[in-house]
Amino acid sequence: MKPTKNLSVFTGIFYLMSVLAFHEKAVAETPVVGRDVGKGAASEYFQKRSPTEAPASSDHYLALHIGKITNGDAWEWGTNGRQTGLSGSTFGVTYRLEEWSGSMDMNLRVDFNEYDVGGEKPLKMSLMPLWVFPEASSKFPLYFGFGAGLGIFFKQIRDESSISLDYQLITGARFFNIYENTGFFIEAGLKNHLQLLTSGQFNGTFFSAGAVFTF
Repeated sequence: MKPTKNLSVFTGIFYLMSVLAFHEKAVAETPVVGRDVGKGAASEYFQKRSPTEAPASSDHYLALHIGKITNGDAWEWGTNGRQTGLSGSTFGVTYRLEEWSGSMDMNLRVDFNEYDVGGEKPLKMSLMPLWVFPEASSKFPLYFGFGAGLGIFFKQIRDESSISLDYQLITGARFFNIYENTGFFIEAGLKNHLQLLTSGQFNGTFFSAGAVFTF
């Protein structure tokens, strides 16, 4: 009976050692988690999935333009009634200030407009912010825009307002970098104003063209 008892004891010890070895192996293979490790893993997870910000475009442009005002109508400007078929000339500069809302540009437009009204030639400078869609950095050739600002008359008809509210609606086509950083554009639209200190008003269409410089 003794050999059988010794064998049973040996078998029990072997079984116990096997269980302990298995337990130690399982503990060794269990991933170590803790406050720092969990925080680092979570930080890495969210960092990988956070959207990257698109770099802001640094493209600006300066446009020089000259054109003609046609088919103008005036009310209470130099006369008591309406005048039709008025014309004039326009020239100026447009400078891109910044990309606005990720889809359009905000420009500063300075226009000098000379009108032929009742035999006189008023001269006005127009200052306005001009929003243009799409943004210039897209290089899309067609564009649309609108703007409103202040008009200041250097030469005005007697007893008429020397300041006005100016507004424009435009559409055009632009072609960048035809020769190095120089391109050209054509543009048409409406050039209107309301005289602020008197009742005069002018509505006219225009066509202009010019050079555009990117930098």
